[in-house]
Amino acid sequence: MPDYRVDIHDPHAHLFRVTLSLADPAAGGETLMLPAWIPGSYMIREFAKNIVSLRARQGTRAIALEKLDKHSWRTAPLDPRAALEVEALIYAWDLSVRCAHLDASHAFFNGTQMFLCVAGRAHETHRVDIARPDGAAFADWKVATTLPAARGRGRVDKAGFGLREARDYDSLIDHPVEIGTWQSVKFEAAGVPHEMVVTGRARFDAQRLATDLKAVCESVIAHFGAPPPFARYLFLTMAVGEGYGGLEHRDSTALLCSRNDLPAPGEAARSEAYRGFLGLCSHEYFHAWNVKRIKPAAFTPYRLERENHTRLLWVFEGFTSYYDDLALVRGGLISETEYLALLAKTITAVERNPGRLRQSLAESSFDAWTKYYRQDENSPNAIVSYYQKGALVALGLDLVIRARSAGSRSLDDVMRHLWTHYGEGSGGLPEGAMAEVIRAATGLDLRRELARWVDGVEDVPLARLFKPLGIALARRPGARATGLGVRTRAEGNALRLAHVIAGGSAQAAGLSAGDELVALGGLRVTAGNLEALLARHAPGNVLEILAFRRDELIHATPVLDPPRAEECALGLRADEAAEAQRQAWLRKRPLR
Repeated sequence: MPDYRVDIHDPHAHLFRVTLSLADPAAGGETLMLPAWIPGSYMIREFAKNIVSLRARQGTRAIALEKLDKHSWRTAPLDPRAALEVEALIYAWDLSVRCAHLDASHAFFNGTQMFLCVAGRAHETHRVDIARPDGAAFADWKVATTLPAARGRGRVDKAGFGLREARDYDSLIDHPVEIGTWQSVKFEAAGVPHEMVVTGRARFDAQRLATDLKAVCESVIAHFGAPPPFARYLFLTMAVGEGYGGLEHRDSTALLCSRNDLPAPGEAARSEAYRGFLGLCSHEYFHAWNVKRIKPAAFTPYRLERENHTRLLWVFEGFTSYYDDLALVRGGLISETEYLALLAKTITAVERNPGRLRQSLAESSFDAWTKYYRQDENSPNAIVSYYQKGALVALGLDLVIRARSAGSRSLDDVMRHLWTHYGEGSGGLPEGAMAEVIRAATGLDLRRELARWVDGVEDVPLARLFKPLGIALARRPGARATGLGVRTRAEGNALRLAHVIAGGSAQAAGLSAGDELVALGGLRVTAGNLEALLARHAPGNVLEILAFRRDELIHATPVLDPPRAEECALGLRADEAAEAQRQAWLRKRPLR
């Protein structure tokens, strides 16, 4: 049985000490590996790069370690009668939900960055002793995690330090750990204890947060059916000045948010930032079903040393992105109008990028490792988001199913079918199985829609699908800079081209991403005046633009096109039949 001990070695140097012990090592030696990626974030992150030092011993005898590749090692032959200890110093200075972070204010880690996996023993029980740090500065520190306490009384103290265990290695790395001081928000959803711990300096309305999170969680639980598949759920939240992100786990989630995303004390209305935070919580909570338990067959089991390719991320991330905001309106946390505004933003985000006409959703899912998670200046021209277009495909499938079944079936039935047949203990969802899943759940053949929207690059015909619900889709012109086909970013008072859109006049005139705009029509361009300068020119005018590429001045003469009609809006019309269909779709509750 692999045993680990986690010590806070030096918070100012951001170093954990992690000691792996094997009481019965193999005489021929042991092979050790640190994962290259963390489930839920589909990019090779090379966690082994954070190992500062690694040494092994049996008693007082040093054991040689041979490095086999970038993240695995092999020990020399061992005495099987003596315990093997492998000690690693881990550098932890990545303030994200994916890695580890340690300083004098708190400690956070994911097991993928901390725990060496012993080859051939991943199926065994793994134990972890989270050691209480020495010193008065840490007297109030506590441990927050869903990693279970080891069996037996007194294994974990009141502050949460002590011995914990996981049934296998995959479970071990699926329980992030926060150590420090925090504010706690507790509530029950469907009779199950839930808690959010908030680390960082933040003032917020804890009661409001508890009430709203309860509504979010109960909305999701109602979708799949009570009880939820866990005995306790934990939101680990780090509040910072600027930040946003989440990573799902089976019984918990790690979240990063801005302090201003949390509800301010005494704030009557929910701000846009707070609604966004609730949507993030909803998204990661939905993942406790969809991807942590219903998962692609390609993830069963995870292969943590390399990429795990699947063409189904549009189901697991896209469908989750569809339901995260839908859970808010169904839970009475946002209005119908607010929900439609969120949908309109998603439609805008997808349709403004020509990459959606080049890469299919299935390809986007497969290439997540090399394209979606490694975006560059040309990404808007080359890729589509399996989150955002995946959400629109989910919406389109939902509306098609409702229309063709006269309201008797919906995408909700598809999700429940997935939960029943591909949930806990199954071999996972096979590639190419969604058409049959939809047919089994609804009796409908949607192979044509999947071929066009998922395997092909056609847009979902939302304007047509919205009509029976009394929803009108309109498009308005965007910023004047869209007439050049550029997106910019400010660098101090300078303005640089972040993206040059394929087929736009700026690209045709030879401008490129990275160019710094200097002058337009003989007038200086700054970070704040491009729109005002363009307002002095009519569509069809030839512009005189000076820009720096590297340290060389270039001259370009693009033609100003009309602003692109890329801003989407959704409106409602008065219609009793349409209202009834919308009510059946949204299942709205009175606003809380």
